Amino acid sequence: MTKRQFHVGIVGGGIGGLCLAQGLKKAGIRVSVFERDRARRDRLQDYRIHISPKGSRSLHKCLPHHLFKAFVETCGGEGNSFRFLTERMEELLTLDLRGEDHPVERHRSASRITLRQILLSGLDEVVHFHKMFERYDIAGDGQIIMHFADGTNATCDVLVGADGGGSRVRQQYLPDAQRVDTGVVGIAGKALLTEETRSRLPSSVLRGAGLVMTPERCGMFMALQEFRDNPVRPAGSIGGNDEAAALQPGALFDNTMSYVMWAYGGYRTDIEKGRPLEQMSGNDLQALVLGLIRTWHPDFHRLIAASDPATISVLRIRTSTPVAEWQTTRVTLIGDAIHSMTPYRGMGANIALQDAALLCRKLAAAAEEAQSLEVAIHDYERQMRDYGFAAVRTSLKALEQSVADKGLGFMLMKLFFRLINRAPPLKRLVFANLGSD
Repeated sequence: MTKRQFHVGIVGGGIGGLCLAQGLKKAGIRVSVFERDRARRDRLQDYRIHISPKGSRSLHKCLPHHLFKAFVETCGGEGNSFRFLTERMEELLTLDLRGEDHPVERHRSASRITLRQILLSGLDEVVHFHKMFERYDIAGDGQIIMHFADGTNATCDVLVGADGGGSRVRQQYLPDAQRVDTGVVGIAGKALLTEETRSRLPSSVLRGAGLVMTPERCGMFMALQEFRDNPVRPAGSIGGNDEAAALQPGALFDNTMSYVMWAYGGYRTDIEKGRPLEQMSGNDLQALVLGLIRTWHPDFHRLIAASDPATISVLRIRTSTPVAEWQTTRVTLIGDAIHSMTPYRGMGANIALQDAALLCRKLAAAAEEAQSLEVAIHDYERQMRDYGFAAVRTSLKALEQSVADKGLGFMLMKLFFRLINRAPPLKRLVFANLGSD
C-alpha cells in the first residue's frame, strides 16, 4: 500500500526529539532534526538518568532492535533498592527493585550522555548540527519554513518543537505558555569510582538510589551508577569507551566510568550568600555544600568531599504553568518544550519519551491514511496534555514536600514511612505506584 508522503522537522536533538526521529525513521517517515550543538560529542558533562518502565517501553517502540539492545547493555546496575533516609543516615523506607524480570518494562539506570549517543546512532543523514532555530513561517501552500541563525532555512510539513524548557518554537506558537522559577536550586556533582575513591567511600552511599529527607528546607538525592563489566578507570577519564562502542558501530559511547551522583536542593534565598551560585567555581560549590550539610551524618560529607569539582554544577529549577487547550495545527511540541517539570520525581525524560512514542504512532497512522495529519496531532496533544501536566503537578508537589517548611507534617511522614517499611504488602503497593510513572 502506498503511504502518504510528508516530512517532519524536529527542532532539538535531545532525548525526546531523537527518540521521535528514530521512531519515524523506523516507520518509513521522512524526518530531519535541527540541533543547536556544534557536534554530536557536545554535552559531555551530565548525570545518570532514571528510565521508568514506561520510558523503557517507549524506547523499545521507537528504536530498532540493535539500538534498544545497546541501550539495555549499557545501562548501569539497578543497585537493587531506592531508599528514603534522614540526614542522620537513618533508614525510613527501602523499596526493593530486585525481582524485576520483564525484558522491556523495568526500571533502568542510564547515562544521559550514553543514551543520547545511542539515539544519535544511524541518524547521520537525519540530524543537522549547529542549527540554531530562530522562527518559522507558514507558506501559502501550507509548508512550514524554519529559519536558522546562520541565515539558512528548511521546509517541512509537520514541525515538532523538542527544544527544551526555553523552546523558541513554543515561544512563537504558544506565547502564553510559561515556565516559572520555583525559587529552588540544585547543586549536583559526581564522585567517580576509582580504586582510591571506592576505598574511601562508605558502603552507605554505594547502594542504589536514595532521597535524603530533612526537617529543614532542603534535601538531597544520590544514586549509584555502576556500569557492569566496566573496569575501573583512572581518575579524570570521564569520556571515551571503546568497549561500549563495539556494541554498535557509529555510536559514540561516553561517560561510562562508574560513579555516585548527588544533588543537593534548597531555596536560593537560604543558600546564596552574596555571589550568585552560577558564578561560583566547582571547588567553591563543593565547599558551600559541605558547609550546608555540616550537621549531617559524616558519610554524606565523605561523598561530597570525594567528588570531582569539575563535575559540580548549579541547576535553576523551573516548572511549567497549566496551558489551556489550543487550536491544533501542523506545529506541535514534545517534552520540556511544553510540560517542563521539576526533577523531584525523575519523570521529565520519561514523559518526553512517552510523548515521542505516542506522536510517532499517531503520525504513522496518518502516513497509512488512517486519519489526517491534523487529527493525528490533535489526538496526540489531547492525551499529552492530560498525562504531561499531571506529571508537572506531581513533580512540583514532590519538590514542595522535599524543601518546603515541614513541621508536624514531616514528622507524620517519617512515621508513615517507617510503618510501611515494616509491612511488605504496603511496600509493594507504594513501589507499584512509583513504577507507574
